[in-house]
Amino acid sequence: MSSIPTNFVNYKSTPVFNRDTVPKMLVHEHNTREGVYGKISVVAGALKFYGFTQRRGGIEQEVVIEANNSLISPPQYWHKVELLTPETQFQVHFYADVDSDIVKQQLNERS
Repeated sequence: MSSIPTNFVNYKSTPVFNRDTVPKMLVHEHNTREGVYGKISVVAGALKFYGFTQRRGGIEQEVVIEANNSLISPPQYWHKVELLTPETQFQVHFYADVDSDIVKQQLNERS
């Protein structure tokens, strides 16, 4: 599994999603921007992470993430999630290099 480089910071987080609020985009193949790691944190229930070799490619990995655990998705990695239980809740935290434009723009929006 990937790890987030030490010079990366959390610049944005989603709300906690459940089966009624999860954006459709997340349950279909998607990826993160160049230079952005996504940390998927499961709050309740369980979620399955599917990683793909490329866009519309074969499944490279399937990982079940249970409550109080997380998984790191590297930059530009094609993936999707599947909520495995009715009570599944999860949140995504996004990380980028502290000196990157995306972090600078987000920090300016917060001030």
